Parts: sequence; structure tokens; C-alpha cells
Amino acid sequence: MGYSVLSPTIKIILLNPARAACSREYSINVSSFGPMCASCFNLPPNLFDRPAASTTKGMSVFAMDLLISIFYKYDFNLPFMIVGIETTAHTFGVGVVSCGKILANVKDMYKPVSGGIIPVASAEHHRLVAQQIWDDALSKAGCCDIDVEAIAVSNAPGLAPCLLAGLEFAEAQASRLKVPLVPVNHCIAHLEIGQSVGATDPVLLYASGANTQIIAFAAGKYRVFGETLDNGIGNFIDSFGRYVGIPFPAGPVLEGRAKNGNFLELPYSIKGMDVSFSGMLTKMKQLYDSGVSVEDLAFSMQEHAFAMLVEAAERALAHTGKTELVLGGGVACNSRLQEMCRLMCSERGAKMFC
Repeated sequence: MGYSVLSPTIKIILLNPARAACSREYSINVSSFGPMCASCFNLPPNLFDRPAASTTKGMSVFAMDLLISIFYKYDFNLPFMIVGIETTAHTFGVGVVSCGKILANVKDMYKPVSGGIIPVASAEHHRLVAQQIWDDALSKAGCCDIDVEAIAVSNAPGLAPCLLAGLEFAEAQASRLKVPLVPVNHCIAHLEIGQSVGATDPVLLYASGANTQIIAFAAGKYRVFGETLDNGIGNFIDSFGRYVGIPFPAGPVLEGRAKNGNFLELPYSIKGMDVSFSGMLTKMKQLYDSGVSVEDLAFSMQEHAFAMLVEAAERALAHTGKTELVLGGGVACNSRLQEMCRLMCSERGAKMFC
């Protein structure tokens, strides 16, 4: 590594003999160095204002020493990159973040020809695409392997074969790069990612394939205030889809067909902040066998199932006294669920993030 003081910038040259493509030259503006460190290391920007001990054009000796120390401490790697690997179910994804900014989010989804997810087949898919997705994510982020400071990986909950495939790949990369491997709880991640869209202390309505939960951080702990007593909302929707001949993922198809449907009364099961979908699924199958259209059943399913989720979420907001709702999970992509959550939050003066 070499550096030179060039008014009004510092030029840092990092050479990587092993991979010439990963060699770097950085020009850091003196005036922006303090805010940069404050952003990355939670330091006060004015910490570097030392005019009595300054080098050319005002860069303090203290700041120069700290800058060089940072480069040495972090093995000359700049920018500071954290890579996240997600393999809890049907999707293998790699994200890259730096100083709170998402630089890349690349993923590939396993899609069965018919029926639902086959866990071992999904895991095999993950192993096949892992290296390519990793390479594509780093390329999109504009960095190389040597820039990676740590690897985070989803370790639970999820489909066991899929989780194992992700953990094996993450462990191999962390060992090769000699960086920390950080396990991340899948459910908590859905709650905390709300910060990226502006939420500060929210309740999470977590609506995904296998998981349906109402989660919040309260009294110093992450707590589950409500959850499904049987099927996750996504699995419930996909189960009905398979029954009527719609392959995985059935959610987007049924959402489209619901736009031409009419309302039918279905079982509505909510106990406190816990919900149940098995009775509704049985009734929908019976109605379909009796000749009721998929459009009417899809529309009615959304109106009943999503109303249950919104009711449980509103109770959690009232119970915790919080004023923010984060909608997370794959089913959160449903426009009708988003609309119902937005209306509920508007009526009680809360903010909704999705």
C-alpha cells in the first residue's frame, strides 16, 4: 500500500498481487473524510479537526494516522463490504451492503414444474447457482472478494436442506476469505430490514410461505405476539393453488384471478392475535368441487385471510403502543394485502412500510 498527501485529497493506492483486477486507487477528499468515518464507524465528524497538528491543506496528523490504521486493521480492504446469503426456501440470494447502503441484491429462484417446493431439489438448485450468484452480486456492487469484511447467512427458520446448502457455501467462502461468518435469524431480519425503508420501532406482520407471525421488539427482547396455529399464509395459498391445478408459486396467479371474483362467505378464524387457515382451506376445496369458480374463491380467500392478518396486526399495534407497521415476507407483495394494511394504519394514525 502507498499513499501521498495531494491537496486537497489523500490518494491511497492498494495493490493486490494475486488479483490485478482487484487493485484499487482511492482519492479521499479531506473535507469528506470525517463524515465518511462517522458514517462507517459511528465517530463524531469533528473528531478530525486538529488544526494545530495539521499536514498540508488542513488534514490533521491524527486523521492521517487513523486513516492508515484503518487500512492496516482491515487488511487494506476498502470499501467495507458485508455480504449476506439467503437460502431459507426456494430462492438463493446474495446481497452486498456497505455503510448501510444496499449495493447489490442478486437472486435465483427454484421453480418446480408442478406441485410445491421439493426441499432437496431446491437445495440442489442452490448449490448449482451459488457461485454464479455470488460472482454476479460482487460484480454488480463493484467489488471483489478481497473487499468482503464479513459474511452473514440466514441460519433459521427455513427448509433444512436449503439452509444447509446455504450454510455450506457461506462457510466455504468465509474460510477462504478468512472473514467472520455471522448467523442471522430469518424472522428477526424481516423486522430489522424495516430500518432500510424508514421504520424505527415497528410491529412486523410477517407473511411468508411457511411463517406467519406478528413480531416486535419490546421490553428488551424480540417477541412473537401472534402467529398461525397451522399453515403459513403462503403455504395455505399454494395448497389451494395446487388443488385447482396452479403450480408454485400460486399466489401471483390467484391474485390476478381474484380481480374478477365475487365475495363468498368463508370460515374466519382468529383467536387473540393467532390465526388459523386450515378450516378455510377445507371449505374452499369443498366449494371448488361443487362448481364454484376459482375467481370467486380467490377473491374471497384474500378478503378473509388478509382481514385476519390485518386484525391481528392492529391488535399488536394497540397492545405495544407502537405506531409503525412493517409488512414483510413473500405474501407482502400482494397488492390487496398492502392496501388493507395501509387503510388500517391510516385509520389509526400509524405508518405502514413495505
